[in-house]
Amino acid sequence: MSLNHGFSHLAMPGPTVIPDRVLQAMHRPSPDIYSGELVEGSTALYADLKRVAKTDADAVIYIGNGHAGWEGALANTLQPGDRVLALYTGRFGRGWASMAEALGVEVESLDFGEAQPVDPQRVEDALRADTAHTLRAVITVQTDTSTSVRNDIAALRAALDNAGHPALLMVDCIASLGCEPYHMDDWGVDVTVAACQKGLMTPPGLAFNFIGKRARERRASLNRVSNYWDWTPRIEGEHFYQKFCGTPPTHHLFGLREALDMLHEETIERTWQRHAACAGAVWAAVDAWSQDGPLRLHIDNKAHRSTAVTTVVAGPGNGPRIRQWCIDNVGVTLGFGLPVGEIESARPDNLFRIGHMGHVTANGLLGSLGSIETALTSLGIDHGAGALENAAKSLAAAVSR
Repeated sequence: MSLNHGFSHLAMPGPTVIPDRVLQAMHRPSPDIYSGELVEGSTALYADLKRVAKTDADAVIYIGNGHAGWEGALANTLQPGDRVLALYTGRFGRGWASMAEALGVEVESLDFGEAQPVDPQRVEDALRADTAHTLRAVITVQTDTSTSVRNDIAALRAALDNAGHPALLMVDCIASLGCEPYHMDDWGVDVTVAACQKGLMTPPGLAFNFIGKRARERRASLNRVSNYWDWTPRIEGEHFYQKFCGTPPTHHLFGLREALDMLHEETIERTWQRHAACAGAVWAAVDAWSQDGPLRLHIDNKAHRSTAVTTVVAGPGNGPRIRQWCIDNVGVTLGFGLPVGEIESARPDNLFRIGHMGHVTANGLLGSLGSIETALTSLGIDHGAGALENAAKSLAAAVSR
């Protein structure tokens, strides 16, 4: 017998659960794209989007996924033959670097493994060694969803400043914007890349670049950027459609408008606190399971863990088994393991991931944790007791603070 009847639930690190308010905002006829509500509300939309990133920088929206955001950032700041320093803490730092190489950019990389964040001192040393300042940018992720490592972006800015290096600091916040504390301007980030389908609670289809003054200056120094990727008309265009190089993503913009309203009603600081509380409950549950059997948290140090996603080491072959059991029997979809390195514990079939980002609620989270425990019991996978009790205590402590 399967219990998978009724509502299903996404507990994977994107796309995330879409709030009813966002879905309802999108359920409407096509609007006028030359005047009226959509056009008149665009100034406030961009301003509220920038509030989430804590920036006064320019913002542009691409019709695309996070990879589109990567390419937009690269196309406007680099040209073939330029060099960048790419920092790896999992799969997605490598992915962005691969895209840069495909565009003719020379990539120098620093690999920090699958379970540790970027070491700012190693970055500073690499920048000091570049005495000719041939490195044009440092690219990294705040949270890598494959490993659930979180990097200290403020410390990276300090590394660039300590080295006296002029490279741009470009940060992928696709998994973390709206989930983890992020202060683009205070942390001295030059380009932030994000997307709508995770912390911003909108169906996949929008990518964002937030562009600081130094990055705009870099764009002005390039001889050519293709019409579609070019920041300049998207920022300076006289007509609304120029912000999108053509027809705007009308219904996504209506959904994003509602999602931003929800975030600002809660306040972004409390949104960060909610994500931290939910992450703490997941960690408490996995700590209990790890007392007997193969399950454990992939990142040992709590300070290095993302509050948007948790990667769980489940034992060889157990990751897909747990995930498929939850899908088939209780309608809960966990994130599958992604290949992130050569070590045995980081093999995809040894992992699953729990997404706790965006429209994450305590009741949905407890349901997901209970579903995982039911899967472990049904599949005969050894695990310690008390996971749900630990999660409940963790959430209760967060509420009382």
